[in-house]
Amino acid sequence: MAQLPGQIDPNVPSVARMYDYYLGGKDNFPADREAAEQVIELGRRTGTDIREVALANRGFLIRSVRHLAQSGIRQFLDIGTGLPTQDNVHQVAQRVALESRIVYVDNDPIVLAHARALLADNHETIIVQGDLAEPDAVLAAAADHLDFSQPVAVVVAAVFHFFHDDDQVAKIMETLRRPLVSGSHLVVSHGYIEPGEGEEDKVDEVRGVYRRSTSGAIAWRGREELLSLFDGLEILPPGVVPAQKWRNDDDPYPWPGLARGGVLGVVARVP
Repeated sequence: MAQLPGQIDPNVPSVARMYDYYLGGKDNFPADREAAEQVIELGRRTGTDIREVALANRGFLIRSVRHLAQSGIRQFLDIGTGLPTQDNVHQVAQRVALESRIVYVDNDPIVLAHARALLADNHETIIVQGDLAEPDAVLAAAADHLDFSQPVAVVVAAVFHFFHDDDQVAKIMETLRRPLVSGSHLVVSHGYIEPGEGEEDKVDEVRGVYRRSTSGAIAWRGREELLSLFDGLEILPPGVVPAQKWRNDDDPYPWPGLARGGVLGVVARVP
């Protein structure tokens, strides 16, 4: 890894770099790999393959963005984008329509540095520093590149589960929805878990790993909890489902899924 950007402590695990490790990436430090391996092992002990969960989430992101681009959406706001990997939002959308405009948002300096290098020659795509915890600031920054008088797809993939406060999540969603005109969409994926008998201690250990990371928390939410965030919106079929089951006929990451945990995916349209 090249020289570190400022404000990086390589001894504190980063959820972005842990996710990069789950996906088989190399943009991570020993502390990230150690924390990720702890989560992988705890998942293994409950029958959950964390790497497959990450791939399922990635597949959902690719399919949902491709579907929206094919449906005519030409603007995307991806909040908490994470480290660049294959088939990022701009690559999927611009493969359908080259004029698609994309704003990435992240607060990790390494993510920002990598993305800026990757996007140097792509004038339709930018990345800005921002935090989902401050949605008004995120929307203001995105408005310099996106036209909110036209439909926008807001993507929040595998980020909300790092917010333990349900009221905060609801307020963030309300703020993100506020400027969206008819025909806009919200794309959300979120971790869920249904621990078996005697497995709560392992779930608590996973929470402990993330408490020591840059996120400081992790909270799982189920289908009904996610549905409550989309009141008044049109949920696209097949609804709130495990990520690997969302329109997965051509899933590049085929996977049978998990019975008791994984990632839920949902795409909703502003009527």
